[in-house]
This record gives sequence, structure tokens and C-alpha cells, in this order.
Amino acid sequence: MTAATTAAPVGHDTAPTGHDLAEVGRSPATLRTFLHGLPGVDQVGADQRAAMLATRSIKTTAKAWAIDLAIRMVDLTTLEGADTPGKVRALGAKARRPDPTDAGCPPVAAVCVYPAMVPVAAEALAGSGVHLASVATAFPAGQAPLDVKLADTRAAVAAGADEIDMVISRGAFLAGRYHEVYDEIVAVKQTCGDAHLKVILETGELASYDNVRRASWLAMLAGADFIKTSTGKVPVAATLPVTLIMLEAVRDFHAVTGRRIGVKPAGGIRTTKDAIRYLVLVNETAGDGWLTPDLFRFGASSLLNDLLMQRAKLATGAYSGPDYVTLD
Repeated sequence: MTAATTAAPVGHDTAPTGHDLAEVGRSPATLRTFLHGLPGVDQVGADQRAAMLATRSIKTTAKAWAIDLAIRMVDLTTLEGADTPGKVRALGAKARRPDPTDAGCPPVAAVCVYPAMVPVAAEALAGSGVHLASVATAFPAGQAPLDVKLADTRAAVAAGADEIDMVISRGAFLAGRYHEVYDEIVAVKQTCGDAHLKVILETGELASYDNVRRASWLAMLAGADFIKTSTGKVPVAATLPVTLIMLEAVRDFHAVTGRRIGVKPAGGIRTTKDAIRYLVLVNETAGDGWLTPDLFRFGASSLLNDLLMQRAKLATGAYSGPDYVTLD
């Protein structure tokens, strides 16, 4: 991909200064004033730009590169009540060697599981370099006291998780209790220790693009290493326009602070064509500096299968049969 074509934010103002940010989290009033002073989102403009970028296509060598990059960006996920140790071990093996017939196929970025399955996943991934992520903080609803959320996080990290995917309290955010959400993120970040923190905004429940922008900035101000769209447990998950707004937020945050925050769309991303659309969006919005698993991830399960089949198609010229990849 070529260097990004920098576009103005789909809003009407400029980003705040670094001096302003030093004061933002000091009180509920200053945080509210800051969040409601962010540029408003032009919904029509965001939808149109995302739709325009989705029409871009890449071919042959560039497509092969994009597929391998997308594989390296996958957080291979199983978050079901029926998860078993055997399923998690199989997922770990697939994460390490997505295509057992091709040693050149890269591993995925991470495996993401519930805290109870972290010890099993840690054993399955030992020595692989694949990260181990765990959802925590009463995922997916987030409806639990803070001490329960912190205990959930602490247990996952102690068992071997080096990434924590937390959910924000959407009820508190929508009620305008921004500082309560801020304080929870700060506390979870402290509990994570050296583990990276991905903050799930559950954008499908935030009601407006303006709220997506506010929640993105709130999470980054509180110490998030990544901001993530969704749990995958509500009807509306990741979308291109919402991810565009989040990418603009991390780009602007970096311009002010010098700190790069990652973005993770999750839920509903199932095909190679979908993944490439997101990669184009990243390149054209935040820039090619974000085209790395350290700063962009896909929360997915079935996406990897399609990426592997398309990869084989490019290599052989023919689509593989339905038994080419394992079912997750």
C-alpha cells in the first residue's frame, strides 16, 4: 500500500493541545467539558468516506501481502459458554500454524479466550510468540462492581494473559458519568501491570458517532493501549464508518501526545474482502504506521478461514475444497 492520503477529520474543529490533555482527567467537570468540546462528527461525511474507501481494490502481489498482514493481525477468538479445553488447545495449534501444509503462512497475532480458559491457552501457546488475550471486567455486559472487575483482570493476568480486553460501562457513559468510566479504565490499566489493555467501547450501543469519538478519547486519556469496537455479542458490531472515526481519534491523539494507540474492529468481519477494506481504511486514515499487528487487530473467528482459502487461491490458482481449513 502507498502512503496515506491525509484527510481532515469528519468534524469541524481541531484537536486539543497536549497542555489541555494534562488537565482533562482531574475532575468530572473538566472531563465532561473536554469530551463535549471535541469536534462533532459529520455522519453523512463519515458514511460517504468509508463507502468511497471500500471501493478501492488491490491486486496480485499487493493482495498477497495484504492477506498475510491480515492473518498476522487476527485475534483468533472463542468466547462461548460451551468452550472446552480441547477447543482452546485446537485454537492454539491453529494460531501457531494456521495452514499446516504451508510453513510460510504466518501465525496470528493472538488467541482471545475467557479468563477460565487462560491457563489452557497459555500452555498451548507457550514459546510461540502468539499473544494471549483474555476478556475481563464482567464481559460482555460489564455489569459488575469494580472490585469484581479488577479481580477478573488480576486472575487473567496471573494465569498468563499478556493482553486484556475490557468492556466499558456503557450505562454509565450514556448517563454522562464519564469520570466513573475513566476511573474504571485507569484502575484496570493499573491492575494489568505489563499486560496491554484493549478497551471495548461497544459502539453498537453508543447511539451516535459523536459518542464513539468521545468514548475513544476517554479510553485513550485513561490509558488504553488499544480501543476496540465491539464484544461481538450485540446485533451491531464493527462497521467501516465507526472504525474510521476511531482511526481519526488515534491519529489525532498521536499528533497531540506522540503516543500511538491501536484499533481493533471486532464482530462481523468474515471475508478477505472485508479485511482488505479495513486495511485500506487504516492506510488512508491513520497512515501506514498503523499497518502492523502492534497497532491494528481483527477480532474474529471465521475470518481466518477465508483468508487461508484466498491465500491458497493466489498460490495455486484454484479454490480449495471445504475441508481445506478447520471449522472453529
